Amino acid sequence: MPQKTIDLRSDTVTLPTSAMRSAMARAELGDDVYGEDPTVNRLEALAAERVGKQAAMLTPSGTMGNLCALLAHCGRGDEAIVGDGSHIYNYEGGGASALGGIVYHVLPNQPDGTLALDHLRAAVRWLDDPHSAQTRLICLENTHNSCGGTVLPPAYMADVARLARERGLAIHLDGARLFNAAVALGIDAREITRHVDSVQFCLSKGLSAPVGSLLCGDADFIKRARRARKMLGGGMRQAGVIAAAGIVALETMIDRLAEDHANARMLAEGLAGLPQIAIDPERVQTDIVIFELRNGMDADTFVHRLRARGVLVGDMGGGRIRAVTHYGIDAGDIEQALDIISSVLV
Repeated sequence: MPQKTIDLRSDTVTLPTSAMRSAMARAELGDDVYGEDPTVNRLEALAAERVGKQAAMLTPSGTMGNLCALLAHCGRGDEAIVGDGSHIYNYEGGGASALGGIVYHVLPNQPDGTLALDHLRAAVRWLDDPHSAQTRLICLENTHNSCGGTVLPPAYMADVARLARERGLAIHLDGARLFNAAVALGIDAREITRHVDSVQFCLSKGLSAPVGSLLCGDADFIKRARRARKMLGGGMRQAGVIAAAGIVALETMIDRLAEDHANARMLAEGLAGLPQIAIDPERVQTDIVIFELRNGMDADTFVHRLRARGVLVGDMGGGRIRAVTHYGIDAGDIEQALDIISSVLV
């Protein structure tokens, strides 16, 4: 029998569950651009309820969801504060600037994924200064991908919310892995999202749906976001086929994220026992494990040697390597991956 490939590149490689496939096959459909797809409408209502917002909008991807949010919050020449390690800034093609004329004001992410409050205060432009772009929006990310899946706690979110209210700013949360954060903290996701004006979360990562993200906020915001989605080509027709899997994801796949977190910690602790690898297991809070090599081997060589042995990981650049646990990866896979990693480091 061929060896199973252990794919740890991302939680986006998950495959839909049998319940999702069944729901997709029998989904009740309509034209969503007309607002007539009952399955999409049900998903959007469920999503809004899960994050404590008035309304929600289905988008094909998290990147489009984030871009629609920025376009709905900001006009051309307005400024959005983002972290230098954020997904919006690094991995979304500069869409807000290229397509919306929105200025990124980039602040350093702290190792835990936060933006320091004193940095935020200093970054906000005074609206009566004609020399500066007008600050309109603060963008946060929870969990924070490039910081290793770190969780921004509600107390920090509340501090940023107070600052934003003082300065008349909105907050958008890139919550692609929002429910990972909630599960790690042992709280309802609404305890996180209550501090933000809008939030995007993905169905197609740890929740294992094949495609789709939700953008949530108040009704007026979602109305503006729908116009942005249409301009971006994201208006879909019988999208209930997608939405049906998303409903199953939200109803059945959130609590099991704890398994991914346990497997990630198991992987991190195993890696920490290898002298050729630098990692602090205590920094692994959710499903993302980031580590470096300290045996002189470059990351590209390491990744290719692992691939040849059936283990896939991601090269993040700068010597950083990422492994992500997810639905379809179990403890046995982690044990096997650790054995293979150890062998290629010799």
